[in-house]
Amino acid sequence: MRAWYKQGMTSPLRRILRYASGYRQRLLLATFYSIFNKVLDLAPPLLIGLAVDTVVDPESSLLATHVGVASSSNQLWVIAALTFLIWGGESITEYLFKIYWRNLAQALQHDMRIETYEHLQTLDLRYFEDQSSGELMSILNDDVNQLERFFDVGANEILQLIVTIISIGAFFFAAAPGVAWMAFLPMPIIIWGSLRFQRRMAPRYSQVREQVGMLNSQLANNVGGIATIKSFTAEAFEAGRIARESEKYKEHNRTAIRLSAAFVPLIRMAIVCGFIATLVYGGHLTTTGQLGVGIYSTLVFMTQRLLWPLTRMGQTLDLYQRAMASSTRIFALLDEPIVLSDGETELAKDNVQGHLQLSDVSFAYHTDIPVLSGLNIDIAAGKVTAIVGATGAGKSTLLKLLLRFYETTGGMITLDGIAVPEIRMADLRNAMAFVSQDVFLFHGTVSENIRYGREDADDAAVREAARAAEAHEFIESLVDGYDTIVGERGHKLSGGQRQRISIARAVLKDSPILILDEATSSVDNETEAAIQQALDHIAEDRTMILIAHRLSTVRNADRIYVLEDGRVVDEGTHEELLERDGIYARLWRVQTGAR
Repeated sequence: MRAWYKQGMTSPLRRILRYASGYRQRLLLATFYSIFNKVLDLAPPLLIGLAVDTVVDPESSLLATHVGVASSSNQLWVIAALTFLIWGGESITEYLFKIYWRNLAQALQHDMRIETYEHLQTLDLRYFEDQSSGELMSILNDDVNQLERFFDVGANEILQLIVTIISIGAFFFAAAPGVAWMAFLPMPIIIWGSLRFQRRMAPRYSQVREQVGMLNSQLANNVGGIATIKSFTAEAFEAGRIARESEKYKEHNRTAIRLSAAFVPLIRMAIVCGFIATLVYGGHLTTTGQLGVGIYSTLVFMTQRLLWPLTRMGQTLDLYQRAMASSTRIFALLDEPIVLSDGETELAKDNVQGHLQLSDVSFAYHTDIPVLSGLNIDIAAGKVTAIVGATGAGKSTLLKLLLRFYETTGGMITLDGIAVPEIRMADLRNAMAFVSQDVFLFHGTVSENIRYGREDADDAAVREAARAAEAHEFIESLVDGYDTIVGERGHKLSGGQRQRISIARAVLKDSPILILDEATSSVDNETEAAIQQALDHIAEDRTMILIAHRLSTVRNADRIYVLEDGRVVDEGTHEELLERDGIYARLWRVQTGAR
């Protein structure tokens, strides 16, 4: 996460600006309106100078000598008209630059969040196993929002500060070069202090962003596990743990705040030196007749306009440092390499026969810990193939390889004779309907969850899929039927109900290959028998792969493979495996109570 910080804090900014170049016209207009607004904002001191000259010596004033307006009354009306136009123009340009910068900030926020999320979806499961969901949510929400705040406020502040220094500097050196250097005397000190401040703030804000990710992660875990927390009466313990993480976040922020709060008072003291120098030395030149009263008045006001905005540099740099710390985390995620490259072979779902073959397949999550070793499994097209074995035998890992959530570390998997890595992942997964043992339902209606993955399905198809999964009856008994909200992760439903909806979702997908990983583990025996009967009908003209601990679910499979320690130790039909009196037969006797 700190790669960009090591490369220098300008690197994230360069990437952000390159990212924003896609909105070149909007960026240019926002920049133009900011600059023009600041130019107009600097005009009132000039008008004050004109007014002073008009009142003190109207015959020698600028309006009299260069414009030709002789009377003091007419000069004041001209100044009044200019004031109205300048203030009106300033109001209009302020409205425009705020509109453009805020819309640009919203557009960049939206695009960066979507691009980051889309990239996140392309990463393999191994990446998610090493990351907390709270940390990722912090990047997608908090960090992206931090960039939005910078473009909304900080970018305009920086631009207008630059315009202020250039514009007032040009006026000072043109009108009174002898006074100009005094007004600019504090500038090197202010710039040096700002850069030093930036270097000291950068690591502190990196700590803040990392800690907020840790806090979000803990909060997400606790909300997701609220039932467990309540059942173990661990509310006080978890509240304490959240309090400790929040305290760390508060302390990191407190350190950053203490440093940033000291910036403005120190800069103010440097500013007052420049202001006093202009006031005293400029006043001396005016009293000795070397400087006009109007110019002197303008210089005094301009000095304040030049130096006082520098007090906001602390806030601006604060926004900048927070944005750079956030962008470092965002770009670190965007730079995360995609390990699984997509295949190029297109495979239409209607053309898939469903013949899967594993040849000497091996896999390890970590190089020194093999999970699967030398698997040779032939899953015939249009048949029911079951994979059984004790917990930890590698059954679920095998399914993840079939879906290409992971790449094999050895051997080859083919679908209809085509190597799985050569097939486009979208086509491969579209050819398979997967029912996981860890059922995940989205917050929404029952109908929306069944229709997930096939949004164009009509209500009749949804109900037919629910009937096939033995879910229609209980769905109809719900308060709002198919329009019932299931809650986050489906917590309003029982485990068996969630599982049947998950099966209905897979049935509706209508893929040539149906994979069920412990799909009936949360239902009673009567419902299991009903689902099994429905699956027998669904399995016609489909390849079905069953993973199960309950062997009653797989007894009618055309082929059963028995796994132990990541290896196939036996295969055959239910009757053949019982006759061999191996691992399968022992498991069967344990589950049925037979001796």
